[in-house]
Amino acid sequence: MDLSGRVAVVTGASRGIGRSSALVLAGAGATIVLMARSDSDGLRSAASACAQMSGARAVVCDSSDGGQIRSAYREIRSEFGRVDILVNNAGILEDALLGMISEEMIDRIMSVNAVGPILHMQAAARLMRKTGGSIINVSSIIGRVGNAGQVVYGASKAAVIGMTLSAAKEMASRGIRVNAIAPGFIGTDMTAVLPPEKYAERVDAIAMGRVGTPEDVARVVLFLASDMSGYVSGQVIGVDGGMLI
Repeated sequence: MDLSGRVAVVTGASRGIGRSSALVLAGAGATIVLMARSDSDGLRSAASACAQMSGARAVVCDSSDGGQIRSAYREIRSEFGRVDILVNNAGILEDALLGMISEEMIDRIMSVNAVGPILHMQAAARLMRKTGGSIINVSSIIGRVGNAGQVVYGASKAAVIGMTLSAAKEMASRGIRVNAIAPGFIGTDMTAVLPPEKYAERVDAIAMGRVGTPEDVARVVLFLASDMSGYVSGQVIGVDGGMLI
C-alpha cells in the first residue's frame, strides 16, 4: 500500500494505537503530522521514528481545546497545503458508576473523546475538499455494547460512531471517506493499570484468547487510509478478537 505524497494527521500519537498508526502510515510512505497534548518524550520519539521512514512533524495540540486545534491546522495548511488522512485517535478513559459521576468528569471526557474529534474532522475536511481523503475515527467496543462503570466513556465512544455515520453521508460526494474502528481489549498504557484479576477477566472474554496489540489496530488503519478501501465508507470495523462483554 503506497501512500507516498499523502499527508496524514494522527492525534494521540505519542503512544499506543496512535503511535503504531503513525509508524505504519509512515512505513507506507505518508508524511505524518503527529499530534499530542504535550511536548513529551513519547511524541518526540514517535516523530523521530516516523522521520526515519518518511517526512514527519510533531505538533503539540490538546484535543480538548478548539483554539489549539484550529491553530494546528493553520500550521498544516501553511506547511503542507493539504491533508489526505486523519486518524482521530486521541482519547481518555475514566470509570465511574452512576451516582458517582461528576460534571467535571463528563466535561473532561466528552471534550476530548467527542467534541475534539468533530473539530478535527471539520478542520481536516476543509483541507480534503479538493482532493478527497480518508477520515478514520477510533471508537471502542464499549461504544457499541456498553460496560458497567463506563457510562460516560461509552457515551463518548458511541458519539464517535454517530458522527462517523453522519459525516460519511455528508462528505461522500466530495470524495472523503469516513469510517470508524472499534477496538476491543488492546494492550496499551490504559489497560496496563488494571488489577490482575480484572485483566484476566477481560482476556477470558476474548474468543481468540489473547489481548490485541496496537499494531492489530494500526493495520486496519492502514487499510482504511489506502486505496484498498476506496469504496468503503460509513463503516464501523471491530478489532476485538471476538470479544464479548
